[in-house]
Amino acid sequence: MDLGIKGKRALVCAASKGLGRGCAMALAEAGVDLVINARGAEALEATATELRGFGVNVLAVAGDITSEEGRAAVLAAAGAVDILVTNAGGPPPGIWSDWERADFIKALDANMLTPIALMKALLPGMIANGWGRVVNITSQSVKSPIPQLGLSNAARAGLTGYVGGTARQVAPFGVVINNLLPGIHATDRAVSLDAGVVNARGITMAEAQAERSATIPARRYGTAEEFGATCAFMCSQYAGYMIGQNILLDGGAMNATM
Repeated sequence: MDLGIKGKRALVCAASKGLGRGCAMALAEAGVDLVINARGAEALEATATELRGFGVNVLAVAGDITSEEGRAAVLAAAGAVDILVTNAGGPPPGIWSDWERADFIKALDANMLTPIALMKALLPGMIANGWGRVVNITSQSVKSPIPQLGLSNAARAGLTGYVGGTARQVAPFGVVINNLLPGIHATDRAVSLDAGVVNARGITMAEAQAERSATIPARRYGTAEEFGATCAFMCSQYAGYMIGQNILLDGGAMNATM
């Protein structure tokens, strides 16, 4: 299926591995030139080398996208882009009594204010061109809060509210903003969460993964490849009528009619 975005230029954050990498791979396969970012230079460059195998131009910019300095460097290198995929690692798990104001500020900076800053910087160019796509990778917790991920629940819900209003303001100019909400996927984040269960309960990693898989109707973790393909569709010519939506990709874990 031709997504109609060959020759477009995208910025994909946290793209060296996991879900961000899956999105970058799918966009490259669709013929999109890429600017990719992550903190680890070595892993980022390895991913860039693989992406170039699709015959697209790839610029790798290492740095912390959640810091003002890192963000400024990425934006300066990226210049004008047609597609933005925001992504950053989630804050650590815990319970309500663990977190202080500083913890919330850090979570908001990474998972709410960073995507907002990137959109604010790049949306004007998209509006001027009359075409743009933004996909924010958030979390299933936006629709169904996860008790031990209170920091993430709060930050991502705030971003969702911002997108809900902003998406409808820029839609008349051909700019489409949506959110993609992952459930559990086979990524380093899943390993980290499962490791917490292993340590807390003294079970094996295989047992922890089997227990979590049993709670998902699909009976498995999602893959970065299928997540990336969904993201690429949301960036395509066919997504122009999808405005301000929260697309859940969780294997059916959330049991709800709407």
